[in-house]
Amino acid sequence: MTDGVWIPGAAPAEDRRRHAPATLRNRDAIAAILRDELPASGVVLEVASGSGEHAVHFAQNFPDLDWQPTDPDPAALASIAAWRGDADLPNLLSPLQLDAAGDWPATRVDAILCINMVHISPWEATLGLLRGAGALLPTGGLLYLYGPYLRDGVETAPSNLAFDASLRSRDPRWGIRAVEDVVAAAAAQGLRFDRLIEMPANNLSLLFRKDLP
Repeated sequence: MTDGVWIPGAAPAEDRRRHAPATLRNRDAIAAILRDELPASGVVLEVASGSGEHAVHFAQNFPDLDWQPTDPDPAALASIAAWRGDADLPNLLSPLQLDAAGDWPATRVDAILCINMVHISPWEATLGLLRGAGALLPTGGLLYLYGPYLRDGVETAPSNLAFDASLRSRDPRWGIRAVEDVVAAAAAQGLRFDRLIEMPANNLSLLFRKDLP
């Protein structure tokens, strides 16, 4: 247990678990969609797993799927490992270090999930995500993206505009992306845009499928 066991004369073990409040708000809505979209069995690669709370929740809800969390940040990897240790789920795999914009390991993947990364990373990370998905997914395999997006002809919520300005003030390479730009970049990697689903709190789910080679 990452909370540690008190031993007289020793400090309690450090709790490396991170907490992402948004996870509690969106995990059930996301799981409801994944229930109809994920394969019955296989390996789901989660890119940019962050705290690891989503990975635990989804591994619990989809026991016939092996869940592979990843993140480029060592502190996030430590958090994922701590949550994984607490959950003790046989289908939740040890986290791997993965930079979406870098080289991806050649591994078996049946579906790929990425939550709240596209807007909090450089555009190169999204291009790397799409490139990796295009290379690893089997024909018909799912790439699922979740987060805030802009859409041509659709008014953007004021809260999302403020969030976008905040992101760009923190790092000019960040920002809420346009759905149309993501769809075009995905098509270049053999990923067909399947559909868009509106989600709570002005977020969207974007579903892509790997086309025939």
